[in-house]
Amino acid sequence: MAAPLVCTRFSDNYELKEELGKGAFSVVRKCIQKHTGLEFAAKIINTKKLSARDFQKLEREARICRKLQHPNIVRLHDSIQEELFHYLVFDLVTGGELFEDIVAREFYSEADASHCIQQILESVNHCHTNGVVHRDLKPENLLLASKVKGAAVKLADFGLAIEVQGEQQAWFGFAGTPGYLSPEVLKKEPYGKPVDIWACGVILYILLVGYPPFWDEDQHRLYAQIKAGAYDYPSPEWDTVTPDAKNLINQMLTVNPAKRVTADAALKHPWICYREKVASAVHRQETVDCLKKFNARRKLKGAILTTMLATRNFSSRSIATNKKGEGSQVKESTESNTTLEDDDVRGNVGTPPPSPALSSSSVGSVLGCFKSSSSTSFGSKTNNKLSIVVTANPQNVMAQARKQEIVKITEQLIESINNADFEGYTKICDPHMTAFEPEALGNLLEGMEFHKFYFDHESVLTVLGKNRGINTTVLNPTVHLLGDDAACIAYIILVQYIDKQGVPRSHQYEETRVWHRRDNKWQNVHSHRSASVASTSSAFSPSAISK
Repeated sequence: MAAPLVCTRFSDNYELKEELGKGAFSVVRKCIQKHTGLEFAAKIINTKKLSARDFQKLEREARICRKLQHPNIVRLHDSIQEELFHYLVFDLVTGGELFEDIVAREFYSEADASHCIQQILESVNHCHTNGVVHRDLKPENLLLASKVKGAAVKLADFGLAIEVQGEQQAWFGFAGTPGYLSPEVLKKEPYGKPVDIWACGVILYILLVGYPPFWDEDQHRLYAQIKAGAYDYPSPEWDTVTPDAKNLINQMLTVNPAKRVTADAALKHPWICYREKVASAVHRQETVDCLKKFNARRKLKGAILTTMLATRNFSSRSIATNKKGEGSQVKESTESNTTLEDDDVRGNVGTPPPSPALSSSSVGSVLGCFKSSSSTSFGSKTNNKLSIVVTANPQNVMAQARKQEIVKITEQLIESINNADFEGYTKICDPHMTAFEPEALGNLLEGMEFHKFYFDHESVLTVLGKNRGINTTVLNPTVHLLGDDAACIAYIILVQYIDKQGVPRSHQYEETRVWHRRDNKWQNVHSHRSASVASTSSAFSPSAISK
């Protein structure tokens, strides 16, 4: 395509079509170039909502994308600034994520992994040759041009990309995604192009066996593994991987960035340039099976973290009576697909930032963030039944209907808890659901046993509910739709009851729940509850009430 056209207004040259995705400050819509009929993806950023710093990042990203023209990079074709909106016109990529495509293939071998990483390295090498460091290489940013077999892999989302001079090494701020961060970034040392190669090494490791080289539910332990370069090749899955493949991974995952292989040198590695002779062509079914689980877990992790951040944001808007930070701690692991960025992080070397922020400038992702929200008003509990009123949104009836479903199923779950109905509870919850609970002392729980304990001790609930009465009020709920088959809801629960001395008591805690629809049935797959705050001292634990 020719050089970007100069036009005064977006509508002079393009016709907008259906919405593809939505973010906090932007929406992605398909568009058609009027004079050619070609289809593109337009990311429309509401510049009125951007801070001065975010606007600078937007300009930086547009500038970077304009100079990157490569078959393995999602290309920016046009950038148009209007009074209230900035339009970025990208390639329309329709093939979805590379990792999702791999698990759908009938055949996948080590040679296929070699071809995948070659295309990724080609895009990285083009970036580095043009003085650009991506800083956020991860599966979510590796897309396919189309659904046609053999479609090109394309690198997307340059929201965190920076420009460097030659082999410049400097501190450009803490940025990236937890499991793909390099040792030098975690140590807050000067860094540059080698950070992208480290991320390529992590991606290649996953491409070969379906799970990452560094993993821990605790972020500090995860970061310690990365800084030490503590990974291995366990049996039996690695026994069938050729030594050349492991050799390339070792060169990419070298802790010392000065000794780490460059993109250009990696492309000349025998396992890539002579793959027909060196790489195994045997189907790797175990890798495909593991990759399916990896994909599912990282998608769920992303939904959970979105929920945690929604809770953090919505809690800050409510009248808070609990201690600062309670219930807002987010554990992140290498499966997290959440991008972190803090350009101004300072502190002890080797210590991860206390509360890294989500990047608000990821304007290069053509897929966007599929998030939407509207408030849902819950009434007080009367006769063990919650009265629910939903504020209708005439602009999006289907989305509102799905939110009504989430409200309804959440109502049923809360009712089963209040009635100590474990059978009803298990029908609504996934048997492998995960949860963060104050009583679990910071551990991520999995399965139903922890929850069953409270239902088995039903007498606590019965005494509270039948003898003295409980009134439950759900405050300030927010529903987020995460695509068609996932959603989360965040709210505050206020519990009122009369203690043994006849004194009115109350507890307040925050709760979020992630829902996933399987076989047209919604199931709770994750919950997160903060520690409660009592209006007066009480002998009763809020968990005994809520469970």
